[in-house]
Order: sequence, then structure tokens, then C-alpha cells
Amino acid sequence: MKHLIRGRTLSFHADPVTTEQAYTYLEDGAIITENGKIAAIGTYADLASPEIPETDHRPHLIIPGFIDPHLHFPQVQVIASWGAQLLDWLNTYTFPEEARFADPDHASAMAGRFLDLLLAHGTTSAVAFCSSHATSADALFTASSARNMAMIAGKVMMDRNALPAVLDTAQSSYDDSRRLIGDWHGKGRQLYAITPRFAITSTPAQLEAAGALAREHPDCHIQTHLSENHAEIAFTRELYPQARDYLDIYETYGLLGPKLLLGHAIHLEEREIARMAETGSRAVFCPTSNLFLGSGLFDADGLRASGVVSGIATDIGGGTSYSMLQTLNEGYKILQLRNQKLHPFAAFHWATRGNALALGMADRIGTLDAGTDADFIVLDARATPAMSLRMERAETLAEELFILQILGDDRAVAQTYVAGQAMLGRDG
Repeated sequence: MKHLIRGRTLSFHADPVTTEQAYTYLEDGAIITENGKIAAIGTYADLASPEIPETDHRPHLIIPGFIDPHLHFPQVQVIASWGAQLLDWLNTYTFPEEARFADPDHASAMAGRFLDLLLAHGTTSAVAFCSSHATSADALFTASSARNMAMIAGKVMMDRNALPAVLDTAQSSYDDSRRLIGDWHGKGRQLYAITPRFAITSTPAQLEAAGALAREHPDCHIQTHLSENHAEIAFTRELYPQARDYLDIYETYGLLGPKLLLGHAIHLEEREIARMAETGSRAVFCPTSNLFLGSGLFDADGLRASGVVSGIATDIGGGTSYSMLQTLNEGYKILQLRNQKLHPFAAFHWATRGNALALGMADRIGTLDAGTDADFIVLDARATPAMSLRMERAETLAEELFILQILGDDRAVAQTYVAGQAMLGRDG
């Protein structure tokens, strides 16, 4: 059944950093959805029909749903835990919490609440780390499938340097991952990510198993962490003394390529940057987490100039907000400290089409193009008294976007559509 959604529409077809005419904005726009897809987009005058039911979201802004390419599903009750830096925080809070996800009932309960939080904040697609237990991945995929969300996720592979309750083995991680790929990858909108947590928690045998999975399933994404923290890098070098650098560990086991998502990628050497560019491996900027854990300042401009494609993500629960708006807010501030700029058009492109490009999925999500999945959100730039007051002085679309970026959060999300279905219990 067709459905017309009316409002001001904004969608990107190029990167505003490199192209001046990068977006299409319609003051009185309309999107027609049908069977979970965008059947048409244009002006309301051109698309309106008495035969098509309508939902009118004026004067709000309709944009593609946010895509979050790096976050941790089992850390829903870890977020906002007082912490030192990365390794202490993992051992004190994260690993004990992740041990609870061996219980399928707990994993299932948390999966539903996790996805509902994402939707409330306008995130329609995500790339998630589960725990080391296959039960956690099954729970997340089951909940995501029920909501018809585009979800990329994987069971964490980790066989050393953590609590026994969260450790697997090289063989069991391979067997569990292969079973989960068979059960979930390409089923509906679910995709699998081969997920060695990071080099510190994987033996060479386990990274070899991850490489074997990558060779056997080249259409799966791979997700891990790289160069988040100086202590992490030093420990990694101790564990892999033969490696030229941190990235070389993943390269040795055949993990580099356009499907590889490297969370953080802050403290990189020149060779690592060059190899990431040559292989198409992706970096993922996690601003709220980097600030919270004192990890460092991401070099967005430097990586872009070197030819590295980057995404931007919340990194729940080291990250401190489920909101991609607040993620863009903190990203703006980090780049300010680097004497780099994040214009609001570039920011909203990054969180939508830009992240879709990083995932190799821009033909399916991240835009409002006809034929793509009907995932989009309705944003209200007057959602709070402070935002409404500031909007009284806003004169341009860029100003409105910047107000959303700096002052907005879940209260600014009037409605979230997944595959054409309204997911929030309000009219917007």
C-alpha cells in the first residue's frame, strides 16, 4: 500500500566537503513509500493524489535515518560508568557486564530496549558488537528482524586477556560465527560482521580463524578496533612484537579491505594510513567515547586527504549518547581542537549518506532516493524551549541544521520510519 509523507525534505547526493551542489532540499516535499521502499520523492504538488493516504509532518524536516557504524549492544547498562582510560574501563565495567549476555533471556530483554533507544534517537541502521556469546547475537538479530531494521552485527571473538566468563576459543569463535552467518546473514535486512574485538583479546590462532571466515564469506563486514589509546597500542605491540605496527596485525591475517571497519583509528602511523587508503579499509570516528575515555583527537581532514573513507559513530557504551545529533555535536568540537571544521551540511551528510558509503550500502540506505529502503526521520528544530528560542533568529537551512546538531537529541526526533513504517508512538 502506498503512503505519502509530507514535509520539508533534505537528502544528499554528494559530499558537501568536496561538492558545492551536494543536496536536494524541497520546502514542500513528499515521499511516497510502498512495500518498504521509497517509490518516489518530489514536491507535494507533483506527488499528491486523493488515492494515496497522507501523513503531514510540516513544518518539520525529513532526512534519511541516521546510520551508526560502531556501537556495543551489551554495553546498554555500562554507559555513563565512571571510568579511567580504555583498558581499566573495559576490565572494571565492560567485561563483567558482557558476561551477563550468556543468559538468553537477559540478552533478549536488552536487545529490545537497545533497539527502541536507537529508534527513539533517529537511528535506523547500525553496526553492532555483540558479546562473545552467540546468544547475544541471536537476540539482537531476532529483535532487529522483528522491527525490520537494517542491522549489521556479530558475536565478539575474544580468547584471552579478559574474564573467563567472556572468553571463547579460536575454534568455538569460528564455529559460532559460521553458524550465525548461516542463520542470519542476508536474511531480510540482517547482515553479519566478523568481529574480533581487538588484537589484545585475540590470540594469533583466533585472528587466523577470523581471516578464514573473511575468506569464506567475503560479503560479510569485519569490525574491530585500532589505535584508540596509547596504552592499548603499547600492549598490542608487546603481544605482537613481529608486527610493523598495529594495523599490520590485521593485515597479516587477511582482514584489510573495504569491508573492514576500524573503530577509533586515532593514533596512526604514516604506513598505517597509507595501507588503509590502499586497501579501502574504513576508519570510524567515535567522538563522545574519545572524549569520555580521554583517548585522543581524530584527524578527519588528514585521513580524508590521504584517501581514507571514514564513518562517524556513537560507540555506546564508551560513547555517552545514543544520539547521532550529539555525536555530531562532539565531533564538531573535537575537530575545532584540531583546527578543522565540520559544517552542518557536512555533518548531516556524514551521519547519513557518508556512513552508508563507509558501509558500501549507499544504494540501499542513507538517502531519500527512489528505490532505496524507506528509512527516514522527522526532525523538529523547535523541540525544546532553548531550540525554539534560538530558531527565532535562524534564517537559513544551514543554521537550522546546526541548531539541531548542537542542541538536539532524542526530543528533536518527531518520528522515525523504518521500511516505511512509523516506529515511535507519537504523531510527530
